[in-house]
Amino acid sequence: MKKLFTIIFVFAVIISACTDTNNSKTFINANGYTFSGDELISFETIIVENGKIVDVGGSELSENPSGEIIDLEGKTVLPGLVDAHGHVMGLGYQELNVNLSGIETLEATLDTIKAYAEANPELEWIQGRGWNQTLWEENEFPTAADLDEIVNDRPVWLTRVDGHAAWANTKAMELAGISRETPDPQGGKVIRDRAGNATGVFVDAAENYINEIVPEPTEVEKELALEKALEQMARMGLTSVHDAGMGVDTWNLYKDFADAGKMTTRIYAMIGGTGPAFDELSENGPINSYANDRLALRSVKISADGALGSRGAAMKEPYSDDPGNRGLLFYDQEKLNEMVMKSVGAGYQTNIHAIGDRANDVVLNAFEKAKEEYGDQGLRHRVEHAQIVSLEDIPRFKELDLIASMQATHATSDMNMAEDRVGPDRIEGSYAWQKFLDQGTIIANGSDFPVEHSNPFYGLYSSVTRQDHEGNPPEGWYPEEALSREEALRSFTIDAAYAAHQEAILGTLEAGKWADFVVIDRDFFEVPAIEIWQTKVLETWVAGEKVYSE
Repeated sequence: MKKLFTIIFVFAVIISACTDTNNSKTFINANGYTFSGDELISFETIIVENGKIVDVGGSELSENPSGEIIDLEGKTVLPGLVDAHGHVMGLGYQELNVNLSGIETLEATLDTIKAYAEANPELEWIQGRGWNQTLWEENEFPTAADLDEIVNDRPVWLTRVDGHAAWANTKAMELAGISRETPDPQGGKVIRDRAGNATGVFVDAAENYINEIVPEPTEVEKELALEKALEQMARMGLTSVHDAGMGVDTWNLYKDFADAGKMTTRIYAMIGGTGPAFDELSENGPINSYANDRLALRSVKISADGALGSRGAAMKEPYSDDPGNRGLLFYDQEKLNEMVMKSVGAGYQTNIHAIGDRANDVVLNAFEKAKEEYGDQGLRHRVEHAQIVSLEDIPRFKELDLIASMQATHATSDMNMAEDRVGPDRIEGSYAWQKFLDQGTIIANGSDFPVEHSNPFYGLYSSVTRQDHEGNPPEGWYPEEALSREEALRSFTIDAAYAAHQEAILGTLEAGKWADFVVIDRDFFEVPAIEIWQTKVLETWVAGEKVYSE
């Protein structure tokens, strides 16, 4: 019996040693960058065990490597990139439906829709996203009549690039019962012609007239959309994403993928609103971590207004290019206060979409009231976008200890029309990154995909240059607000992790944190600025496992 015990013990030790070896990796010859406190440091070696970092340092760490040895051959390594504001399922559905992003003429947009409809005759509805009238020569909203010329036998429903307006053909409007008597809802607008007839574009809350009759995606379509989104996020080097608004079904889908080991990008999820979905998902309180930090559910997303491109952003004064129009405020102050008090009272970080200066003002008021009621709970509330902010309101972010969750590519996408919308005075508080940083407000950067491209190097480039991909304008658009390369990388790594209460486990490559990192094809800190957006991700690693390779 003693001999048998000894054999079993030795065998167990051997198995254990093999397991430890298999779970150990030493990455050598890296041209690595990470943060340690406020300092940017370089490294050559990473030692990983069981998915977490044991040590990071110079070549001396590679003298006695353990486990698998992976030679990075001098390639540049950065901490895993975190997108602090995206829409995961929206990204996936964009891959499944017709994608109209970046098309620069109405004619080409219609050609793309027609080709998609002809290629998919079995589809009951033609759906898609990405059109942007500000790119077209007409610079006007399209109409149902435009769509009727190419598809009139099936309903067509196409969301604008920012998600805050959508375009229908006549068939879709007939199915929804749209008529001259259809009212503008609170927080929404039906675009009409001079006779009062709906033209086919529905802004913000008015989109619900059509959304309510669009068939729900099947379970297979939902799973396929999530798979497509995860594939793209891994390819872009995104090891973590903050999902800005989801419901019960999506959370359950995420959990299923995490349980099956298929969640290749970590998701910090925000419950969409404080209605029935919140009541169900918050029943047992916030979920700080699920499936080894692959998921978290401890925040809420509320929207206060629309977007600048569709003139739905709520402004204190009328739009400079549309006198009489102040945009759309989704809730009055009392109702917004009530929603914030509900989520904060339940212990949830509250993240509110606010683009216009009026929306930012009412959001700040709501957070101020919540602080008076509950004190400083350390929940790290956020203003999502904080895009057009009155100069007198910017200091309130610091006073209320709020995080500015901003998207750098919005500035470079909007610079062709933003000053037309708000004028030369209000633009001073717009996309004002350095004004926030100078007062000590943390910026968590993101893309708002699929509104913008999911590639974080586009955002890093916009942060540093405030130029388009051709290098215009030559000095950058309001270049005094640009970020340094260190500031930009922080906003996509450790500061974005902080905005999710995850700075102790993500955001830098340090002992004890998850081994989430990307290997790229050029040195982010050395290449000419114009090359930053051209950066290619060669490999993406999450918890010490490769989830993408070029």
